[in-house]
Amino acid sequence: MAQSASAPGSSRPSAPGPGSPWAATGVLFAGIVLLVDGILAIVKGVAGIASDDVYTRISNYTFKFDITTWGWIHLILGVLLVLVGWSILKGAAWAWGVGVGLAALNLIANFIWLPYQPVWAIISIALDTFVIWALCAHRAKPVI
Repeated sequence: MAQSASAPGSSRPSAPGPGSPWAATGVLFAGIVLLVDGILAIVKGVAGIASDDVYTRISNYTFKFDITTWGWIHLILGVLLVLVGWSILKGAAWAWGVGVGLAALNLIANFIWLPYQPVWAIISIALDTFVIWALCAHRAKPVI
């Protein structure tokens, strides 16, 4: 009887392990994407704080805030995303969980922000979705 690929004596692993170059590349790319997403959020935030004329005015929208408030929300999230992205690139294990949480929070903020700047919001949502997937798919040893 032939031995399957996932059997204990098999020389070929069934899934990439923590030392796999694919897994390491996904986390590296997730850190870079978090940095880029954070920089985009900072730019959105500064634009919203600097001038209320930059973004579209929405009259009847459930999640209507002042543009300056949205600017501060994006600016704070952007700074946090940049810091966590940098920490992921430096190899901090705590940054993975925080990165997933912040990417999810940023995804929600950009979903609510969608009517103001649809293209920027969709780009940020796509980046956040990839980051969440990449950080959750990486198989590493538990820290605890």
